[in-house]
Amino acid sequence: MSEKEQKQWYVVRAIGGKEKKVKEYIENEVRQSHLENYISQVLIPTEKIYQIRNGKKVSKESVSYPGYVLVEAALVGEIPFILRNTPNVLGFLNDTKGNSMEATPLRPQEVSRILGRVDELSESEEENEVPFFVGETVKVIDGPFSSFSGTIEAVDNDRKKLTVSVKIFGRKTPMELSFMQVEKE
Repeated sequence: MSEKEQKQWYVVRAIGGKEKKVKEYIENEVRQSHLENYISQVLIPTEKIYQIRNGKKVSKESVSYPGYVLVEAALVGEIPFILRNTPNVLGFLNDTKGNSMEATPLRPQEVSRILGRVDELSESEEENEVPFFVGETVKVIDGPFSSFSGTIEAVDNDRKKLTVSVKIFGRKTPMELSFMQVEKE
């Protein structure tokens, strides 16, 4: 088996709040059953959230996608069965009622976006291929206003940010978004 061809990233659905337990259980299973050739990484995407407590700025790790654990694995032999039957696991993302033995892997672009490992080089190439202009209409593809459309009011190429005017409840509201959060319509 060629590891590079076979291993892909999959999303395992977990009971909310049990992501760390799922990760620990899978990692223990990998160690005990010597499955390192089949399951290489188990990740819970987190983000730092800053809060003010007692007048001090405190940072806290928060799960970016509650109920989801990323697993880089080669789904061969017993591996899908082991992952599906891990305590607190509900199945793979895109499973239909858990009947399907086929799990859909994430596309490389999705993995890069989720893990925040977007290559600087590809990002700058993409920027050159897809320049944004004031007055252009774009669709928001990430964040709380995903699927909303808006008009670009300002472009900041240095920071890779856009000011997009989105109509919310009949009012135009300006929002600052990164280039990665929008796509051309």
